[in-house]
This record gives sequence, structure tokens and C-alpha cells, in this order.
Amino acid sequence: MRAIWKGAIAFGLVNVPVKVYSATEDHDISLHQVHNADGGRIRYQRRCEVCTKVIDYSDIEKAFEDDGRTVVLSKDELKSIPAESSHEIEVVQFVPSDQLEPMMFEKSYYLEPDSKSPKAYVLLRRALEDTDRVAIVQFALREKTRLGALRIKDDVLVLQSLLWPDEVREASFPALEDSVRISAQEREMSAALVESMAADFEPAHFTDEYQVQLRKLIEAKLEKGDSLDTDETFGAEAGEGGKGEVIDLMEALKRSLDRKRGGAAAAAGDSDDADSDAEADDADTPKSAKGSAGKAPAKAAARSAGTNTAARSTTPAKSAATKTAAAKSAAANSTAAKSTAAKPAAKAPATRARKGA
Repeated sequence: MRAIWKGAIAFGLVNVPVKVYSATEDHDISLHQVHNADGGRIRYQRRCEVCTKVIDYSDIEKAFEDDGRTVVLSKDELKSIPAESSHEIEVVQFVPSDQLEPMMFEKSYYLEPDSKSPKAYVLLRRALEDTDRVAIVQFALREKTRLGALRIKDDVLVLQSLLWPDEVREASFPALEDSVRISAQEREMSAALVESMAADFEPAHFTDEYQVQLRKLIEAKLEKGDSLDTDETFGAEAGEGGKGEVIDLMEALKRSLDRKRGGAAAAAGDSDDADSDAEADDADTPKSAKGSAGKAPAKAAARSAGTNTAARSTTPAKSAATKTAAAKSAAANSTAAKSTAAKPAAKAPATRARKGA
């Protein structure tokens, strides 16, 4: 990890030098925009609306607009504000941990001792442990004055930035004013349902399935050569078999999402609505993604979808049962015929690949 900030915790007359590290990270795959006709990268320009020129970042300042008037604030003026240049994490009070509203938590940071003698760091950590309290602090980070909570996690001081009180909105809905009667039997049934699903929370058991499927889709397109050379307008054309597998991976992704929706609907006793959602998703799928090319990956899609998907649709099972070498040949001939009728063969594969991505 790389330290993003250095400062010191002001704990009464005790000064605790620390390095600050981001305790969390974003695992989402980064995607950018391209022109669907030629794959060209789409970039945004910082263009002035008055002189219409493209402006360098060094010539850009910040401003505030109110009631038709604009106040320009230079970088030097913003740096001159004392709170913005402070590298001190000031402890203002110690409070019971159960008094912190979880909705106020924003982002977490690890604090590492930044001195040859970590005694002051350990002293503050022990004080929090012995009193079973959380330190409320104020500090400045990335041009913002912030409120924070200092607590302990695995012998490490953790700084959690908090939203300011006026940043947390109050719930105000007309429905909350309606009087709803709940019977004793309904409460008992709901409590029984909760008990049947009770468990200890283990974060490692949960996975971001969308990101997993997206990564598989990208890797499959790379393996089949279904990609564009960054330095060229068009790259090598992918084979028909490769395009068929990519299309089936997209269908597997859709079925995975349908399975999640179907599971929630089954718990509510409404399986018909789940089927309607799946049919609506198929109706929105581009024609290029509904082609018959490549039935072999449907077997893998049927396995990943599980028994819920099999109950709603017999198509994956039929595809898996009837997969033969003759089916592959027929699928290739069908796809070739469609490509000839729709667009010139030189551009159609690359265009479909970009739409799938």
C-alpha cells in the first residue's frame, strides 16, 4: 500500500505522527467509451464556453455561482485557508461506540505510526481499548474539512471519515404517516422466517457476480481474437466459432441476473413475475446476441444457471442435449448467411464485438 497523506494525531499534549492509507479499494473493471462504428476512443475536452478554446488544466480555476453572480477562487486563495493546509488530526472527544450512527460513516483509512518510537501510537490505542470508546476527531483531507471517528481494528488505528450532520437527510414519506395494523400471527411468522435465515456474517461468502461474469466475457473475447488493435481502426476478424461463444457468455450473464431476480420472486411466492422479467430481458437483447451461432457454450451456461434457471426455461437443457458436430456446422453456416445479408463481412464481426462489450 502507498501512503496518501501524513499528519499527526493531537491527543491532548501527546502528538502521534501517522501515515494514512486507504483501507478500501474499488474492484470494478474500468471501462471507457468508444465510437461503435470504428472503435475510436471518445475523449472529453475542457472547452471554454466564452472563447470556445480548449483550456489546459493549469489555466483552470474553481468558482462559485449564486443568484447570477460568479466568484472565481484561485488555487492560491484556496490554499491560504488554514483548515485546508492543516495536517493535524485533532481529538475533540471520546464517545461510546454505540452512539455513532452507521449512516454517517463515509470512508475508512488505516493509520501507521510514523516515528522511530511508536510508544505514543500504542498509548492511544490502549486508551481506546481500556475505555471501550471511540475518539471523535476533526481533520482536513483533499480540500475538505472532515469529521471522523478513530477506533481500533486488529491492533491498528482506523480513521473513519463521517458525514456532517446536515449531510444526512431525514426520512420523510407520506406512507410513514399511515397507520398499519400487524396481527400477532403475522409477527410470529415473520420472526420464524428471520430465525430460519439467521447466520453469522462472513463477508468472504459473498461475491460480486457481475464483475466475475464481466471479467469472463472480456477474457473470452481476448482469447478468441475478438478485439481491436489500439493502434489500428480494425484488427483481425474473429472466427465464427469465437463469436458464438462470446454471445453465449452474454446469455449466461443475463441468466445469472435472471436467476437472482427469480430467487427473490420465489421467496415472495411470485414465480410468474420472474418469468415475465426474463422474457422482457430476452426481448431487449440485440439481434446479434440472439443468433444461433455456437450452441456448445450453452451447456456451461446451463450448469452455471443452476436448477432455478432450468425450472423456468428448457432452452439451455435442450441445447446441451442436442449438441453435436453437425449442430456446430449448421450454426456456422447460418451465421455466415446472416453476416452476408446484413453488412459487408469485413466490418460486421468487429461491430458486433463492440456492441457486445
